[in-house]
Amino acid sequence: MEKKSRLGRGLDALLGSDDAQASLSSTQSHVSVEVIEQSPFQPRKGFDEDELSALSASIKTHGILQPLVVRQVGDRFQLVAGERRLRAARAAGLSSVPVTVVNFNDQQALEAALIENIQRSDLNPIEKAMGFKDYLDRYQMTHEHLATRLGMARPTITNLVALLDLPAELQNAVRVGQLTTGHAKILKGITDPVRQLQISKEIMARGLSVHATEAFIKQKAAEKQATENAGAANGRAPVEKTNHVLGVEDELRKKLGVRLEIKVKAKDKGQIILTFESNDDFERVLEVLRK
Repeated sequence: MEKKSRLGRGLDALLGSDDAQASLSSTQSHVSVEVIEQSPFQPRKGFDEDELSALSASIKTHGILQPLVVRQVGDRFQLVAGERRLRAARAAGLSSVPVTVVNFNDQQALEAALIENIQRSDLNPIEKAMGFKDYLDRYQMTHEHLATRLGMARPTITNLVALLDLPAELQNAVRVGQLTTGHAKILKGITDPVRQLQISKEIMARGLSVHATEAFIKQKAAEKQATENAGAANGRAPVEKTNHVLGVEDELRKKLGVRLEIKVKAKDKGQIILTFESNDDFERVLEVLRK
């Protein structure tokens, strides 16, 4: 039987007024999974297979407890929200699923997809950023407007979209969880791409927290200033590190797992400085050096 119902609490966030909510009343029914198409606005690019398997097993036992949200397109239906449930239902062998049919336009469908994934799923920061940017570019809206539509703080949207200015390698590190958004914010403040990459590798190799990363950058800046001051006092300019030296530094950091710097003082002269912060670090370095 069909019945009138309100949208779920999460999707209500995209409706700006009581009148808008009333005009978007919906219809519930069961439809064949064969006539439901994927959403072209889905911001989530990856789905955890273990989670889908667990959800599929639950659906086999208990059925689908929350209807999928769809909109009608011709004689078929397009998914608005509930892709994990749809995939799991197909894996469970269901021929039909409960749906809530809504009269959404493209903009509302995109907003609904963003809201569902932000509120109910574990989108990674880059997927969120790409979803927000797609919306902003598509509808030529400001960050403030989108924040109001989604019920979020404007700085949250601005900071996430800014992640897309990072180099592709760093975006991928944020995507897979090797770097947090806090790390990414710090890295964005570094204008030199080579330096950005060096710091990011240090963060991942040593598992530095955001606070520890800030302290590390300040320390490196102080060391660089001290070297330049010493060079000026001795009447000579500081020696720039070549790409080869920078590469060796990176290689040794990865191998030893501690902070390391090669100081070049003159042609064929310099120092290799190792910094350990625990007895475990010290013993590990000794073990490698004694081999």
